Amino acid sequence: MPKKQKLPAKLIKYLEKAGVKHDILEHRTVYTALDAAATMRRKVGEIAKSLLVKADQDYFLVLLPADYNLDFSKLGKCLGAQVGKKIKVVKIPGEKIVENALNIKAGALSAFGQLHKLPVIMDKGLIKAKKAIFSSGSMNHSVEMAVNDFVKLENAILGSFGIKKKIKIQKVIKNKKKTTKKS
Repeated sequence: MPKKQKLPAKLIKYLEKAGVKHDILEHRTVYTALDAAATMRRKVGEIAKSLLVKADQDYFLVLLPADYNLDFSKLGKCLGAQVGKKIKVVKIPGEKIVENALNIKAGALSAFGQLHKLPVIMDKGLIKAKKAIFSSGSMNHSVEMAVNDFVKLENAILGSFGIKKKIKIQKVIKNKKKTTKKS
């Protein structure tokens, strides 16, 4: 069983100093945004998926609803418009690179880019949620707050670079045994 993590003190100080209204949600250990939605019994579109993305030589923290996939081409165009140059390569770096670049443990990426000294890029699809649940940097805690407050706090750049995915919910079907009588 995974060891329960503490809520990062750095995040608590950051949110308190900002004076933004938020709720800390404690939950069982989760590794993905989809796990978080299932654990907290929330709609998948209310969970902000956090991804570290490298565009050419620069890193960005990208947020999109958990029920969206990232369109790398659209994100490259969005980032290019922000930095004023054409972005040639957009990729998600491996875990070791993330750990070394941000000095964090695997899976401890928070949605709060200011804590990692990263610009935040958010898909406009997340604004539909009004309130969303953001990664805290702990696998046992999340932060719920108004999306507009998050955008202001993080000075997030908004764009359209997500593709809504179809999530299949598997139903458990019990096997019925057929019995035949032999005469």
